[in-house]
Amino acid sequence: MTYMEQYQSKLTTPEEAVKVVQSGDWVDFGWCTTTPEALDQALAKRYQELTDVKIRGGILFHKPAVMSVPDVAEHFTWNSWHMSGVERKMIAGGATFYAPIRYSELPRYYRDNVAPIHVAMFQVAPMDAHGYFSFGPSASHMAAVCERSEVIIVEVNPNIPRCLGGKEDCIHMDQVSMIVEHTSPIGCLPSGGPASEVDQAVAKLIVEEIPDGACLQLGIGGMPNAVGSLIAQSDLKDLGVHTEMYVDGFVDMALAGKLSGVCKTIDRCRQTYAFAAGSQKLYDYLNDNPACMSAPVDYTNDVRVVAQLDRFMSINNAVDVDLFGQVNAESAGVRHISGAGGQLDFVMGAYLSKGGKSFICCSSTFLNKKTGQLESRIKPTLDPGSIVTDTRANTHWLVTEFGKVNIKGASTWERAEKIISIAHPDFRDQLIAEAGKMGVWRRSAKR
Repeated sequence: MTYMEQYQSKLTTPEEAVKVVQSGDWVDFGWCTTTPEALDQALAKRYQELTDVKIRGGILFHKPAVMSVPDVAEHFTWNSWHMSGVERKMIAGGATFYAPIRYSELPRYYRDNVAPIHVAMFQVAPMDAHGYFSFGPSASHMAAVCERSEVIIVEVNPNIPRCLGGKEDCIHMDQVSMIVEHTSPIGCLPSGGPASEVDQAVAKLIVEEIPDGACLQLGIGGMPNAVGSLIAQSDLKDLGVHTEMYVDGFVDMALAGKLSGVCKTIDRCRQTYAFAAGSQKLYDYLNDNPACMSAPVDYTNDVRVVAQLDRFMSINNAVDVDLFGQVNAESAGVRHISGAGGQLDFVMGAYLSKGGKSFICCSSTFLNKKTGQLESRIKPTLDPGSIVTDTRANTHWLVTEFGKVNIKGASTWERAEKIISIAHPDFRDQLIAEAGKMGVWRRSAKR
């Protein structure tokens, strides 16, 4: 039987395919851009027949149909590996939960730790001549998902780019249980508008630290993207990419001729990433592009792999930072904002890299929408309930619009002095007073 004959024999409707889901099942919806659309809608229509169906996924672009049914908590729960803004709002519904992870370990969680999956359903690119369906921009942990799934349903969408890789970037026809076809636009990540003056100021301070031939990792958000835009306009050359998330900033750099990758010590001349999300320009660039390498996250985020890349530069955001150098990138107190992702992996990996640096960046202040007051992101201690994403021992460079400091090897009073120096001037005296109360301020230290 030819691959196309197998394809036709497994082709069915979304409504027929989702009949395999039963009450109490664990179901996997894949990841980010390849979250199913038609299968999600078909499963939602069965809600009255189902109870306690537990779904895993993450980084949603819109609320799934299954999470919009009446009395949703009786029928479905959403369990997210890394929350987008959409999922953050879903928490209030009482049926959405976060699973704390170290992202580099996620494939192993599936293989060794989590409950077996009865059904996995996710979008893929159209089948190639050899019977393979590309995972598109979401290789991440999908091979491990498929290994643990009893039933695999692929939703073929011609708008999913075919992303080339090194390993675990696709699934073969022989592994697939059922196929459905559906055409819909791939989810795009809002750009958030042009970079602010603060973003640009922070980006300039970071770009000054990046040498020719460096290898880059950018996190999500305005500041990392501002760094990418500034690099695209700079004189830097022969840069490489090894990142968790591939974002528009990398496309800008590539089109500006900055990303030769010739200095990479591994995966030379290839831009390596675990998943991608951004504009249509990004998906068009990734499609069938041999310069880009889609890979599983236990490779891209492995500290031991990152450490092999000389001059590795890791650039990520924070919600707030305290005077001890602890970084919170996940919550506002107990209010959930995001997930741990791979930030700590890259913070550690960059420091282990020869000539490597990790940068945690944030604006010095934010406007509290409830009180209308300006508040400092640099705090004496993190607020109760705030999550420590990066421990004080691992933090390397901290950057705000008021400067950059390297706190590696600094004692508690040196850390306090350095971190206060990049706080907003309006809050420095208050921070000095609090540092004194905590016993981490020297009278001889400069204000």
